[in-house]
Amino acid sequence: MLRLSRCVRQRPLRACAPDTLSASNSQCIRSRPAVRQLSTTCARPTSARFAQWVDKSTGKLDSAGIEAKWKARWAEIKVQRQRQQQDQAPLSAEDIEQLFYVLVMFPYPSGVLHMGHVRVYTISDMLSRFHKMNGQRVVHPMGWDAFGLPAENAAIERGIAPDEWTRSNIAVMKDQLSRILADFDWDRELATCDPAYYKWTQHIFLQLLKHDMVYRKEAVVNWDPIDQTVLANEQVDKDGRSWRSGAVVEQRKLKQWFARITDYAQELLDDLETLDWPEHVKSMQANWIGRSEGAELEFVLDMPVSPNQRQSIPVFTSRPDTLFGVSYLAIAPDHPLVSREYLPAQCADAVLQCAQELINSQSGGGDRSQRTKAGVFTGLYARHPLDTNRRVPVYVADYVLSGYGTGAVMGVPAHDTRDYEFCQANAVPVHPPVIEPGSTDLGGDSAVFTGLGVLRNIPENGAFGGMSSKDAHLAIVAAAATRGLGKAVINYRLRDWLLSRQRYWGAPVPVIHCQSCGAVPVPESDLPVKLPEDVVLSGRGGSPLAHATDWLNCECPKCRQPAKRDTDTLDTFVDSSWYFLRYADPHNPALPFGSLAASAAMPVDIYIGGVEHAILHLLYSRFIS
Repeated sequence: MLRLSRCVRQRPLRACAPDTLSASNSQCIRSRPAVRQLSTTCARPTSARFAQWVDKSTGKLDSAGIEAKWKARWAEIKVQRQRQQQDQAPLSAEDIEQLFYVLVMFPYPSGVLHMGHVRVYTISDMLSRFHKMNGQRVVHPMGWDAFGLPAENAAIERGIAPDEWTRSNIAVMKDQLSRILADFDWDRELATCDPAYYKWTQHIFLQLLKHDMVYRKEAVVNWDPIDQTVLANEQVDKDGRSWRSGAVVEQRKLKQWFARITDYAQELLDDLETLDWPEHVKSMQANWIGRSEGAELEFVLDMPVSPNQRQSIPVFTSRPDTLFGVSYLAIAPDHPLVSREYLPAQCADAVLQCAQELINSQSGGGDRSQRTKAGVFTGLYARHPLDTNRRVPVYVADYVLSGYGTGAVMGVPAHDTRDYEFCQANAVPVHPPVIEPGSTDLGGDSAVFTGLGVLRNIPENGAFGGMSSKDAHLAIVAAAATRGLGKAVINYRLRDWLLSRQRYWGAPVPVIHCQSCGAVPVPESDLPVKLPEDVVLSGRGGSPLAHATDWLNCECPKCRQPAKRDTDTLDTFVDSSWYFLRYADPHNPALPFGSLAASAAMPVDIYIGGVEHAILHLLYSRFIS
């Protein structure tokens, strides 16, 4: 598990050669006069030590030559140090305690270093050298987060293979790092696009699949109807159009792979307390996980499909005390109720058309907050869980997503600004059940009160009038549970991790699909499932791997009948979720990493990277480790 820092026993700096020490100071400070001797001719020093580096005709110092000399000397010293370490006995317990692991952000090989890279690697270089000078054995590795969409797009634009483009960039960036004298352990270097690395990424996926931590289901993707391909969110502009074809992007459902990270939401949240990380980073992860205590309440549909079938709409709310203020239910545009089977015949066409428009508008980027007023009445009503005389209208709303929670929410405009705006735009009445403590019992709907308060003493609130929000929360959930229409639940904002990408340049999902056997894991002995090299990349026509017929068609490992490989590749966050463990044992041919090597290096003592890595990258790393 990643840890940003730990206490390290400090030692005095190693002494320099005796003749360089100041008599008055035991630190490594070279003796120099306070002021150099002045010369009216400004001549360069001409001692034998410097003469060889001075151009006699110009008097200029050959700084490039001096740098080349010392780079070669430092490289020689580094090789000698590595040989000494190889000749030493295995690490003792004391050696392991003194091991210091400096981990830097995993760079994408874009082609050139920028100043953000230089800043991070300068910091890590300084820390690495400092702890070496203090007598510690330092792990300071470097590698390349080499898979991903940018390389595929660049390959399409330039007409070259992604592998060629990526490795060329790696060579350039590695040369730049050597020129700034970054002190990395290049013997630990790795690249996620190497089959020797992604073999183990695929192995990890298979272990997750074996233990039911990975599953496959339908999920919405951005679809370009002209190029007939899936688009990443960043390939959709603010107007919902494809960056390449200009087509209006559609939302389609495809079967994709997910990891059950939500099963570990509470553990991931609890373990934040054990980490010596900056508080704002831990807060960002905690907010992303988003634990909220509330209730799941059921609103029974007013017009069941058949007399023997009760159709209900479950919703989650963190504020059960506002239940009597519900003015409407909002469901996602692709909710199961949005179909001719359930919609009243007289309004089905209009609702279905509007729902499809809302689905298309949800694709890509853009400011969704500007679209929260969009919606349409379905013609359906549901009964209030605690007041069956109340019929609650059901709307399709743009702001509700099918993949989040139950795909339905209750609208309480008196106590939620978004709901209030939706009601104003769609002429839905407002019922304010809760007032701020100490305020007068006003009955208007002009204000939105979002805090905790007291339920108003009005008939609509029934026996709960006069209760505090806290007491009403418990009492309302208990009453709904008695009727079989509610229960207390804990909900998380965190969603299961989408692993699939419909791309070429990534680690292929190691699964074979057979008509008889279903989804069959690729045998471990057949890893890695390598990317085919004879693939034409055009950015059109769906996944490029689906057109690599020689690679695609294979034999089912179980029944030996004809089958097909999975054409998805893994999200690059899968590659970067465990690279720090591979650094500890980078040349192990039998395992992703040996337990002894990983235990000796871990935990990471300090991780240096941008705060943009604070949520997804570090969260997925915690999940995998």
